[in-house]
Amino acid sequence: MKKIKHFKAFTLIEMLLVLLIISLLLVLIIPNISKQSKHIQSTGCKAQLKLIDSQIQAYTLKFGQPPNTIDNLVSEGFIKDDQKSCKNGQTIAINNGEAVAS
Repeated sequence: MKKIKHFKAFTLIEMLLVLLIISLLLVLIIPNISKQSKHIQSTGCKAQLKLIDSQIQAYTLKFGQPPNTIDNLVSEGFIKDDQKSCKNGQTIAINNGEAVAS
């Protein structure tokens, strides 16, 4: 008579519990990630506004007057065309010599 070897393995209930715990963790983590993404985009837009402000100052030093529009900065090579708007969709304009997002 042969002996049957019993291997230790996970039961179906144990596997389901592990999947339940993983899915609960995902449900809790994913909303926090999306909130952080919005915060990162707004912070990135603030940084981009500071960059545009510094380029406005450089333009003013070079030409003796601030640019009228953001297109003046692009045409003179101070910024690139894709820097006229933030990643969150806000457009950047020049108002009273300062960069503003709207």
